[in-house]
Amino acid sequence: MMKKRTILVVSLALVAVAGVCAYAAWAISAAGKLGDGWAGLGSAWPFLLAGVITVGLAIAGFLRLAFFSQSRGYDDRIDIDQR
Repeated sequence: MMKKRTILVVSLALVAVAGVCAYAAWAISAAGKLGDGWAGLGSAWPFLLAGVITVGLAIAGFLRLAFFSQSRGYDDRIDIDQR
């Protein structure tokens, strides 16, 4: 049987996900009514795609550096008690 705390956390997570989905649906609906609607978005797609790719590559690069540093032991604490 699930604990009450687990049920509460899962319920809150589902409410949060539903809230995010509702906001995304509203944002998409509202964006279609701005300016030229979806037709005006056509000229922005290359820039949006370039931004997403750039952020993805930056995150991948930082993750690679973190794994490289951890695998080489650069992040290990120095044992100052060992003499």
